[in-house]
Amino acid sequence: MAKTTEIAPNIYRISIYAQWGDLQFNHFLVKDDEPLLFHTGLRGMHPEIREAVSKLINVSDLRHISFSHFESDECGALNEWLGAAPKADVICSQVGALVSVNDFIGREAHALADGESFTTGKFRFRYCQTPHLPHGWDAGVLFEETEKTLLCSDLFHQTGDVEPITSSDVVGRSHEAMKAYQAGILADYVPYTPLTEQNLKKLAALEPRTLAIMHGSSFTGNCARALDDLHVAYREVFGREA
Repeated sequence: MAKTTEIAPNIYRISIYAQWGDLQFNHFLVKDDEPLLFHTGLRGMHPEIREAVSKLINVSDLRHISFSHFESDECGALNEWLGAAPKADVICSQVGALVSVNDFIGREAHALADGESFTTGKFRFRYCQTPHLPHGWDAGVLFEETEKTLLCSDLFHQTGDVEPITSSDVVGRSHEAMKAYQAGILADYVPYTPLTEQNLKKLAALEPRTLAIMHGSSFTGNCARALDDLHVAYREVFGREA
């Protein structure tokens, strides 16, 4: 059953725990003049997520749907959402629109360049291009500049049915999860490239107050420090000697 928590003013985390993967799938609704959903979720989860969203807004009033990269838990139910909210646009990277999204939805997505911004009313979002972080050359994240919330997709991935938001060490939790993945079939979950540190430093420079995390607890506290520490963890787990 989906659980809803307000993790920042008018930003709601809608979470479904999947026992089969021992992890949470989290979706974020921004309640504003033009509501925004970040992560559509898997197609099989759509009825539960839609029901949770309907308790916050009229689903047909949804105006923006966004995600980091083309992957089932990020955007698998995208067409189902567009059927429920036909006036919504789809916000993604220029690469994502070109290679996957436009064909998938059968229309033009709202493709953003790095640093481009848009408003939903009182909130202003900046698109941050982060190729290959967390996955894929089409990857990017959204930063809400008013309350300084970073919608950061799979960064800080944690396992387990954990609390909705914490000020404790999410980096340590993520580090342990990544080490476990690296020992199994999910090895190289995050591609460690020459851009990894650059991308994380760019996000840390935004100085977010809240990290809205796709898998596991969201985080409030010193987010810039957490992003710097995440790079250290990624380098240890995924880095390769030249």
